[in-house]
Amino acid sequence: MAPSAVETETTTVPNIDTLKLNATTGPYKEIATTKFDKDAEAGLKGHKAAKYPHYLPTWNPNDKYPPLQPFEHYEHGKDADPSFPNLLPESTAVTHLTPTIGTEVKGIQLSTLSDAGKDELARFVAERKVVAFRDQDFRDLSIEQALEFGGYFGRHHIHPTSGAPEGYPEIHLVHRGAGDNSVDKFFANRTSSVAWHSDVSYEAQPPGTTFLYIFDKPESGGDTLFVNAAEAYNRLSPAFQERLHGLKATHSAHEQANASALRGGIVRREPVIHEHPIIRTHPVTGEKAIYVNPQFTRDIVGLKKEESDVLLKFLYDHLAYGADFQARVKWEEGTVVVWDNRVTQHSALIDWKNAQRRHLARLTPQAERPFETPYKG
Repeated sequence: MAPSAVETETTTVPNIDTLKLNATTGPYKEIATTKFDKDAEAGLKGHKAAKYPHYLPTWNPNDKYPPLQPFEHYEHGKDADPSFPNLLPESTAVTHLTPTIGTEVKGIQLSTLSDAGKDELARFVAERKVVAFRDQDFRDLSIEQALEFGGYFGRHHIHPTSGAPEGYPEIHLVHRGAGDNSVDKFFANRTSSVAWHSDVSYEAQPPGTTFLYIFDKPESGGDTLFVNAAEAYNRLSPAFQERLHGLKATHSAHEQANASALRGGIVRREPVIHEHPIIRTHPVTGEKAIYVNPQFTRDIVGLKKEESDVLLKFLYDHLAYGADFQARVKWEEGTVVVWDNRVTQHSALIDWKNAQRRHLARLTPQAERPFETPYKG
């Protein structure tokens, strides 16, 4: 914001670039990065070098992909032994972060799981919503091995705008480089970095079991918030639950694509808009969950704008303010966090002020097209 003096009166002139961005992108994440300082990541300029440089993001404008085609997803969680003997043998330590969402597990290596163990992983995560596996060797696997592991849970999603390791567009990178103070400009006009969402919900077949593993982190901060969208549904009155059934909402990728283009980023695939039920059912647990989010949901089909806006705002606020069905995951060296995008939403927190690096990689297997089952009072 630049001050402009006019005689004895001082006024504030809006930043034209900010207005242009807001007008064409809606509320999509305003602090996503599309570049980094290569010298800082190499260990120059007084910063430590990135520990996993082969995972540093690249944005190739020549990478273009056709529209995603439908595929038949097989949900492995249906085959799981619900006592989890392969995932949680007696030697593991299991700590629930809250009664309804969030678990920490130590003593098992995800990379060594059998197919039966992977089936149990899908089901356990669906039940607990988000699980932090500590002391993992996942980041030390080759990228090919990581992709092979993730591919068991569904077709890998190629993100339309995010950075990816050179030659591996299936890896979605979350990266804020050392010395990056761009967030200061964001907080000059905003009070919070919280941006609740379910990943790429605009796709016809959005993700299910999802993996995020860490390479570098700030000394403190950079946690991730998760909310249990199934428990959020359960907290509603029966009359309100029943009213939501049968409604669909549109989810749009256009704002994300526009935001990337305006920042000089890439758009690998033409943006899409899809309709999904506001209340979706999980194929394994049968739980119903609220499936709208302020990052990608735009309106409710069949309602007038004012009606849609009021109802969506209530649902967004209900999820955002539900601290009694949320969990905050703290990152540690060697952590792999696994969550189910069908029954959760999440938000990264940009709360550290020392410009230290935060670097993670996400595997995003797609799942079934969201579906709804009838309301049962």
